[in-house]
Amino acid sequence: MTAQSVLLLGGYGAFGGRIAERLAGLPGLRLTIAGRCLERARSFAAALAPSSRATLATAELDASRIGERDLDALAVGIVINASGPYQWQDYALARACIAAGAHYVDLADARTFVAGIGALDAPAKRAGVLVVSGASTVPAIPAAVIDDLAPGFGTLRSAEIIIAPGNSFDPGLATTQSILSGLGRPSASGDGPGSAVHGWQHLRRRVMPDLGARWIGACETPDLDLLPRRYPGLERAQVFAALEVGAFHLGLWGLSWLVRAGILRRPERLARPLLAAKRALHFLGSDTGGMMVTLEGTAPDGRPKQAAWRLIAPHGQGPYIPATPSVILTKRLLAGTLATRGAMPCVGLVTLADFLSEVADLDITAGVT
Repeated sequence: MTAQSVLLLGGYGAFGGRIAERLAGLPGLRLTIAGRCLERARSFAAALAPSSRATLATAELDASRIGERDLDALAVGIVINASGPYQWQDYALARACIAAGAHYVDLADARTFVAGIGALDAPAKRAGVLVVSGASTVPAIPAAVIDDLAPGFGTLRSAEIIIAPGNSFDPGLATTQSILSGLGRPSASGDGPGSAVHGWQHLRRRVMPDLGARWIGACETPDLDLLPRRYPGLERAQVFAALEVGAFHLGLWGLSWLVRAGILRRPERLARPLLAAKRALHFLGSDTGGMMVTLEGTAPDGRPKQAAWRLIAPHGQGPYIPATPSVILTKRLLAGTLATRGAMPCVGLVTLADFLSEVADLDITAGVT
């Protein structure tokens, strides 16, 4: 393998394209932008080339069919998997990376997929590589925020995460399929044993600073498992999505009831027509998105305490948020400053300071309210 060589799968997609843009600024790096469509990979690389300091290459690769020999032929040191949806993927690619001696990082937000990546810990350590799942908006960023704020609490009781994209954001087919696959599905919540949540339900109205009032709906993400494990005493972990256009949000809420009633069994099959409708109505809403992490508990002196961290990403810069944790990990691996080896979710690997430093050149603001 070549340490200064990165293979980026889904490298021209909604999030992979932002990762490629950020890594292209690294001199001495060989960055291979890959996906199922070679023409799209070449077109994207050509657009990126004039400003790139890295050496760009392209490849036609399907993330679900890559083996050890493919990685050996490309001589890559790091593989970034930005090719979702992850709900229907297994760990074959991560295992191929381990066999080839390459580090593996993905942007998965699928609860079971991310939480189970530790099954590869022993072989990853034997191979001397790092395997990370969930280097994205969740669970990486909320964990970084909570790690930063938790010392100010005596006891941390609850954590609420709201992800609020701007309507101009084009999520792409894979992300749309991922969202739809969770509609109305029951799963254990982060509210303790025996509690359950149905995807996109628990509808309520929430006012978010600089974003206004939005409907929010429950989402199943790895945080529901990972946060209670990481923070003893945390009794409740909740994750919500908040679409900017209320009609879109309420439409998904309505579909979630059809799924729950057994009328609509495969909502992800509606991804193409729903995505086409969203693209046709992209002018509704704005290009500003954001997220909030609200913590509640007690202060060290026992008094009730609340802290709300919020992030605002205007001018269509929201997609850089899920792209950033993988960029941080890749830069540290390339620089030799990340010595951790094994397989794990992306919790505790990226600090809030890391994240804020990486996005400092963007028009993104964040802080505690």
